[in-house]
Amino acid sequence: MKRAWSLCLLAALAAAVELRAQGGDFSVEGIFVRRAFAPQLVSLRWLPSGGAFVVLERGEGGTVDLYRVEASSGRRQLLLRGGELVPPGSSEPILIEDFEFSPDGSKLLIFTDTQRVWRLNTKGTYYVWDFRTRTLKPISTRPGFQMFAKFSPDGRKVGFVRDNNIFVVDLESGVERQLTRDGSEDIINGTTDWVYEEELDLRDAWRFSPDGRKIAFWRFDQSPIPPFYLLDELSLYPRLVPVRYPKAGTDNSLVQLGVVDLETGETRWIDTGSDRNSYIARMDFAGSADSIWFVRLNRHQNRLELLLADVNTGASRVIMTDSDSAWVDVHDPIWIDGGRRFLYLSERDGYAQLFLFGRDGSLIRKVTAGPWDVLEVHGVDQSSGTVYFTAAADGPLFRPLYRIGLDGRGFRRLSSAEGVHNPSFDPSFRYYVDIHSRAGQPPVQTLHRADGSVIRVLADNEPLRRKLDSLGLRRPEFIKVPTAPGVELNGYLIKPPAFDSTKAYPLLMYVYGGPGSQTVLDAWGGDLYLWHQLVVREGYLVASVDNRGTGARGAKFKKVTYLNLGTYETADQIAAARFFGSLPYVDASRIGIWGASYGGYMSLLAMFRGEGVFKAAISRAPVTDWRLYDTIYTERYMRTPQENPEGYRRSAPQTYVELLRGNLLIVHGTGDDNVHPQNTTQLVHLLEEANKQFDLRIYPNKTHALEGARTRLNLYTFFLEWIKKNL
Repeated sequence: MKRAWSLCLLAALAAAVELRAQGGDFSVEGIFVRRAFAPQLVSLRWLPSGGAFVVLERGEGGTVDLYRVEASSGRRQLLLRGGELVPPGSSEPILIEDFEFSPDGSKLLIFTDTQRVWRLNTKGTYYVWDFRTRTLKPISTRPGFQMFAKFSPDGRKVGFVRDNNIFVVDLESGVERQLTRDGSEDIINGTTDWVYEEELDLRDAWRFSPDGRKIAFWRFDQSPIPPFYLLDELSLYPRLVPVRYPKAGTDNSLVQLGVVDLETGETRWIDTGSDRNSYIARMDFAGSADSIWFVRLNRHQNRLELLLADVNTGASRVIMTDSDSAWVDVHDPIWIDGGRRFLYLSERDGYAQLFLFGRDGSLIRKVTAGPWDVLEVHGVDQSSGTVYFTAAADGPLFRPLYRIGLDGRGFRRLSSAEGVHNPSFDPSFRYYVDIHSRAGQPPVQTLHRADGSVIRVLADNEPLRRKLDSLGLRRPEFIKVPTAPGVELNGYLIKPPAFDSTKAYPLLMYVYGGPGSQTVLDAWGGDLYLWHQLVVREGYLVASVDNRGTGARGAKFKKVTYLNLGTYETADQIAAARFFGSLPYVDASRIGIWGASYGGYMSLLAMFRGEGVFKAAISRAPVTDWRLYDTIYTERYMRTPQENPEGYRRSAPQTYVELLRGNLLIVHGTGDDNVHPQNTTQLVHLLEEANKQFDLRIYPNKTHALEGARTRLNLYTFFLEWIKKNL
């Protein structure tokens, strides 16, 4: 199940109510607490049969009702009232936080009472609703949270993870079987360790075979990783919070792939190679119960191999290799024709393009071609041989939807509107729902036929659009920023409503700048965009520039930063500040920069190395030395500290504390399991040793994102006041 979808679900429902109920003043509280400017979208999911989708709507007493909606006609049918979902022995209904239909549509697997693990709410309680008997039953009566539950292909069983072991329950008999037995603090079966979740986006780490008789799974032995301790000081005595976090150049978990037979309980281990430092980034069954495919990545992450393995013998063989002098990005192969062919996204020709391979790894053809990047594949209609994808073919600021034949012919843009599009196709590929926005304009949600023609608008956000228009906000202006010889950077500039070109305004630059990222897009910018408009209303200009190393401009532009993170990016941000300072309406003595995470890192480097071009900087949750960050992310771009000691020294803000000039604010949460507060602690120590003055704000037990409405209210109110005082 898609956890990100479930997290958006209740937020979207709440936003709809808030938008109707609140006029909402344009303020930090109005943006972050009352959500008075949150767009309203329909939370929906396509049914497996295609041609219809389901929507969740708020019912009586705070419950959630489930409706089926025909795509072509819009006809609605009530499937389930949330008030019916009363578990045995309880008088109160459960709340649907996520759900999955059984393959035949007769049952519903419901996820509720969820709790966060690292980034997402991936543990909780699962129930099965039977549409025929109108009954609700828990999948297990044993204690403990469940994770990543799913129906077997025949719908007769449900598998799940509990306490780092894999279980399966027969829905008719209720008999529960434990398939792995070594799960512990060190051993993880069926889900992943911290770094795989954070950097490889892998959480659900088990798969049913197509016949439902086997389960393939990852097994992690994280005993080589020492715990990193966060400190919870909000209780009487501080509590240590351990995180198994592998730092650059240190040991990772030992990873295996196993296939367990549900009838015998026997596990066959797959030959994943002799290099214990490899990453097993992806895996699934390869069209039958007898074979799996998996993606193996070397520790340098510059060689990716796709392998096929026999689940009966465990033997594996490489069928496709992708390599680069810098690094390769991980993508899922898209298997078609029952596993006889697959598509893969590769930068082997300088831009991310789609290639079609046979099952043996033989290259059939390059499907897409051009000096632009394919950014996401949204599906393959095998009946017509059509691939649907978004790409930067019209420039890196835009994300139109395109289609092309598997034969490489018939390339066509389907999106008529400029801006950024996020389509979701139904399984039959007759329809898709598109969420489209432009800079300064809230998203519009529309239902389309596969040829791009509009059937109807699902959410136009017209009330929000009128509300924003009444504020007189000026939308971002896209500009080109000259930097290194022959290089132009994409940027945007937001001006005050009553902009006067004869005046000189202070300027705040917003930066992220990390590998493959973008802040300069023709898209709705959400809460951050609205907060920047608050800054603008105080008489400032706000700008952002995508430096070298960012995405959607080909491999050469993105990978120039290899082994030297921060060098080219910082030079570009400093050059951009000087460019802005040369404009007649910018006060060159009052230019500031701010960012979070990689942007916090960039803000520090720009402030330290900018030779006074920046008067002020805000750095939130910054990496201050890459030796303190995790293996997968850091080594992908820098290799290990042992191999690249000078690169690590040169890239660390800690190296340049003596160069600080101007006003600096550092912000960090003490519960940040991603960029540990250790980064800020070490930087603060060095700043004090150098007798440099700065401001510091700490948020106890808050994670990397500093989440929570009250926290955001405090944070962005403070930011606004600090900027007015220091810039």
